Amino acid sequence: MADGPTINTIAERAGVSIASVSRVLNGLPTRQETVRKVMAAADELGYVRNAVARSLKSRRTHQVAFAMADVGNPAYLAMLREIQPVLKAAGYRLVLHSTDAVVADEIDVLHSLGERYVDGLIMSPLRVTGQHLEMLAAARAPVVIIGSVPEGTRVDNVRADSRTGVRLAIDHLYALGRRRIGLVNGPLDTVPGAARGAAYREALTDLGLPYDEDLVRIGDFYRAEGGRAVAELLDRVPDVDALMCANDLIALGALDVLRAAGKRVPGDVAVVGMDDTDLAAASWPALSSVSLGSAERGKAAAELLLDRLQGGDREPRVVTVPPRLVVRASTAGPPDAAAGHGSAERAEGREGGA
Repeated sequence: MADGPTINTIAERAGVSIASVSRVLNGLPTRQETVRKVMAAADELGYVRNAVARSLKSRRTHQVAFAMADVGNPAYLAMLREIQPVLKAAGYRLVLHSTDAVVADEIDVLHSLGERYVDGLIMSPLRVTGQHLEMLAAARAPVVIIGSVPEGTRVDNVRADSRTGVRLAIDHLYALGRRRIGLVNGPLDTVPGAARGAAYREALTDLGLPYDEDLVRIGDFYRAEGGRAVAELLDRVPDVDALMCANDLIALGALDVLRAAGKRVPGDVAVVGMDDTDLAAASWPALSSVSLGSAERGKAAAELLLDRLQGGDREPRVVTVPPRLVVRASTAGPPDAAAGHGSAERAEGREGGA
């Protein structure tokens, strides 16, 4: 039987030194280009690495975890599509956790870092509690948080600016002549729910519109919950002429209910979502939505974690991805809508980050 590939043959195929191959296969810090060459050569030659022996020797598993609230949410899938290739190119496998936004599950994931089942963690929690902060401070492996954390938290952090995103949407609806603008939000004890609720009130105040509690419904970040919340809002305020929805799933639920109620979109009610997921473009009518850069946030988080895993000893970094309003048929309006879109995009310079 022919001998299998060795470190020597991998080094020859990759055009690097034997020492470089050894460093890559043992999970030691190495230049990204070298990692790519060695991993490609190993795959071509059919080299099977002994993960157990490597882990015992280097105390590395070459696995990274991604913990998210809902694996079925297209926003998290967009993150995943960018996280996976960045880590795979560096020789890491990805382990997924769908926590259903249960704090105890997220704390358990953070606690298990001490068992060294992964080398690092990317987490996107909807709620950030004192328990989260305690576990992050004591984490036994590098962690990157996608989502806002309190100022001064010593962890790499990639965040959206949903406050500015809400303002882009409200400005756009106002420019279309909409004045009875409702908000369908997720739970206010979540980071995005709190930020989007506050931004909605601020936007109305700046535009000189009154805040009406009947125009605000709190549900959850799911399609069915969004539909129920919109049905309640329509019962209270039948003349609502626009809806700002806290994510695209809520907005899709809104479209379902409006259609069943005989409301024309956008003729009677204009609808804007948030996240600009694949579902937004595929809905009927196509959904206007605020992109919060899910893909960009995923890629940035993966790159920050990889930098830590490869020996990055530095101060924690905060990366904020700016929002962008994508206008589609669900808010199509009169000719002056274009002017409204432009004024909204100019608002992107406002500070935020939740």
